[in-house]
Amino acid sequence: MSEARIVSVRTGRIRTWPRPEWDRQNEPTWTTAYYKDEVPAPVKAVALGLEGDEQASLGAHGGVYMAVLAYAMSNYAKWHEDPALAAMGAGGFGENLALDSPDESDICIGDEWESAIAGFVVTQPRGPCAAISRRWNVPDLMQRATATVRIGWYLRVAREGMVARGDVLKRVARPHPEWTVARVFRLRVGAETDPAALATLATLEALSPEWRGKFAALAAKI
Repeated sequence: MSEARIVSVRTGRIRTWPRPEWDRQNEPTWTTAYYKDEVPAPVKAVALGLEGDEQASLGAHGGVYMAVLAYAMSNYAKWHEDPALAAMGAGGFGENLALDSPDESDICIGDEWESAIAGFVVTQPRGPCAAISRRWNVPDLMQRATATVRIGWYLRVAREGMVARGDVLKRVARPHPEWTVARVFRLRVGAETDPAALATLATLEALSPEWRGKFAALAAKI
């Protein structure tokens, strides 16, 4: 599929929420912008993300190479097989763009996607964190997302412009068809081992600098 339709555009403000009982660790609350709300009107995508979107931990989220988080709606049908996640839908994984699109097995690093107005480039897989488990009160959800590679991917804003629900993004370039989001992620977490691949990814300019550094560190250990 060389097209993706935006099912939902979502942004979040930094807010404080109660922690699940299993996650308290002497901290009754957590502060996060993980909860993303539907944006009913067009919103502008700028270099640092969608206008009105916030990140509580800028060391782990945000910036030019993690400006916009995308997630495939087809993943939610699989999560719904767990009754505890029956309510999960668009925005459930903290994404900015919920897409009727290919998933991690067919989205590649460096893919360029454009609407009539805005343009995006895939920069890296999303690395799941404890916020996913905490948000849905499912202690092992982060581990399950990692194992199934239903994780999402980050986009750099290549051309600033308005985006809205219903917009169609067209893939206009695929410079690295061998580097799917799923494969890059599996290599990062050690689910796949390939020293030559690690060395290549350490210098792949289409990959975000942070992830290139991660692969350089992994390659140096071999």
